[in-house]
Amino acid sequence: MAKVLVATDKPFAAVAVNGIREVIEGAGMELALLEKYTEKAQLLDAVKDVDAIIIRSDIIDAEVLDAAKQLKIVVRAGAGYDNVDLEAATAHNVCVMNTPGQNSNAVAELVFGMLVFAVRNFYNGTSGTELKGKKLGILAYGNVGRNVARIAKGFGMDVYAYDAYTPVPAIEADGVTAVASTEELFKTCPVISLHIPATAETKGSINFELMNSMPKGAVVVNTARKEVMDEAGLKQMFEARPDFKYVSDIKPAIDAELKEAYPDRYFATPKKMGAQTSEANINAGIAAAEQIVGFLQNGNEKYRVN
Repeated sequence: MAKVLVATDKPFAAVAVNGIREVIEGAGMELALLEKYTEKAQLLDAVKDVDAIIIRSDIIDAEVLDAAKQLKIVVRAGAGYDNVDLEAATAHNVCVMNTPGQNSNAVAELVFGMLVFAVRNFYNGTSGTELKGKKLGILAYGNVGRNVARIAKGFGMDVYAYDAYTPVPAIEADGVTAVASTEELFKTCPVISLHIPATAETKGSINFELMNSMPKGAVVVNTARKEVMDEAGLKQMFEARPDFKYVSDIKPAIDAELKEAYPDRYFATPKKMGAQTSEANINAGIAAAEQIVGFLQNGNEKYRVN
């Protein structure tokens, strides 16, 4: 009997766990839970006899893979998977998957919760601005980007996007204006929403020069990864542009410094909140369970990322 481990230091909602259990046990497999663990040693012990692992933001590195002698597949319940060492997984002959699209609406809604908060001056009682009629630039037009575009139209925003891997006709079919580069997007739009992954090419790519090219009243919202920000450039931007605001779902290393210096222009959530809705929890968890069953029973590798 195959054994599936749900290893989550930030647990799924109970209803999501019940859904995962129904899928796994319904397929004749055993389900084990490791929730709210506090030490890596607990994870290393739990993976020793499992065939599959479902994780959220938990780290799967070479040490974990070495300990998991029977492991065949890891599924990250969510879109991002930079918490998994793909090279090490491939070396261990372990398939890695994500669950694209399951958290997309939750993240997109958070974008607008943070944007309204920012343009209304963090609800400090002073007069802010509206989103209607403003140009919104979406950097990376994947599942989340598409949902951001959909919601932005409801606000009456003019929507622009750049994605090096999405054909222009696919972007424009959604009534979104496709631009030719990241630089053009920033120069055109006073509001930018980041949805790029943290890769060798994107880490630190959102720098001072790029942000400083934005029109007056610049707002950047980051629900992607903190690593994509050039933090020295971010600090420089705050110093150079009194009109600049930055809201993020991921605390930068300079969070305390920015919070103290620019409380009226900077905000970051205490913990990453993009996928923290009951619906996203359930969708991503059950999708992960279904992908594991499909892989172990039928060899289905549709969402493989390594």
